[in-house]
Amino acid sequence: MTFARMAEEIAAEAGEMLLAKRPARPEILATKSSPTDVVTALDRASERLIRDRIRAARPDDAILGEEGGQAGDGRVRWVVDPIDGTVNFLYGLPEWAVSVAVEVDGEVVAGVVNVVPRGEVFTAARGEGAWLAGERLRCNTGVPLDRALIATGFGYGAGRRRVQAEVLAHLLPHVRDIRRGGSAASDLCSVAAGRVDGFYERGLEYWDYAAGGLIAAEAGAVVEGLNGGPYGPELTICAAPGLFGELHGLLAPLDPERDS
Repeated sequence: MTFARMAEEIAAEAGEMLLAKRPARPEILATKSSPTDVVTALDRASERLIRDRIRAARPDDAILGEEGGQAGDGRVRWVVDPIDGTVNFLYGLPEWAVSVAVEVDGEVVAGVVNVVPRGEVFTAARGEGAWLAGERLRCNTGVPLDRALIATGFGYGAGRRRVQAEVLAHLLPHVRDIRRGGSAASDLCSVAAGRVDGFYERGLEYWDYAAGGLIAAEAGAVVEGLNGGPYGPELTICAAPGLFGELHGLLAPLDPERDS
């Protein structure tokens, strides 16, 4: 079984469990970076299920998960976000996902994002394209900045949000419109599927973008940070090549990597 297929099966099982067990209003067990950055019992249950399935099939692999941290040190590592978009999950909004990526020697080679409420499972394998329901995905091309629909997200700390609001205020007059879905993994897949034209966000963790970043790249998008650097927590920008340059050119002078 390929890594992509195994990741797809595990993400599907976790999604089914989450749908079956989600109460009308999930209980908040803990908070992380701020009182609004929450963890539910089902975040932890989903990650336990995923870890158990990986260990049963590949006991020597390493696993990095949002809730459980790093386990193991094999050359193959699984990167898991058991619920990306926990606040959406908490409120019953449809934009949350199970995200599973696989690295070999530090390079992501497979990624799956299961947007569970929509019944959509996005998959990618390095060099083999990105797919949804048997259809190969291609990001939108030839879209100028002033006609681009751009997705973004916000951090949980007040100081970071203040800067993000300033950046957004400068950006908004120059684009078609902004969308804020609440799940970076889903947003990256939306770029891949042509549902939005571009995406940027500061403050993402590796498990937020490991699978979605590969899916977007395999759909033809450029996924980078500022000035040709790697994308990651400082800043992630994603768009088709032409639009990427315009979006980057607009963002860079705003110093979007700062916090107040």
